[in-house]
Amino acid sequence: MMNNIKQLGIWMDHSNAHLMELTNGIIVHRVVSELTNHETEFNFYKGEKLIHKKEQHLQLSYYKKIGDIIKKYQDVVLFGPTDAKNELLNLIKTDHLFEGIKIEVENSDKMTEDQMQTFVIDYFK
Repeated sequence: MMNNIKQLGIWMDHSNAHLMELTNGIIVHRVVSELTNHETEFNFYKGEKLIHKKEQHLQLSYYKKIGDIIKKYQDVVLFGPTDAKNELLNLIKTDHLFEGIKIEVENSDKMTEDQMQTFVIDYFK
């Protein structure tokens, strides 16, 4: 049982993360950023700075949720079409709780659910 390395592939952009745990098959979870539900209409009474600060807070919260899941794995690949994967990596690099976890970043385009799963299976072969 010690040889059973827990592997996780995460396709992500700034609003969605598809987390695919590689076991005998693939278990898929989704994390959705609250930013997607956040109204970004510009209310000039609130001010753009306040809106930007709220959006940053929601983005950090999204990355933290994903990070909390990553802590349960030993081998993780982050992939997707945006900089979100790099932003997440930079954020968790500073946290010693992630020291024993191998985390790599791969660039990829938008993908279907099947393409994501195939990518993860091929990556960990």
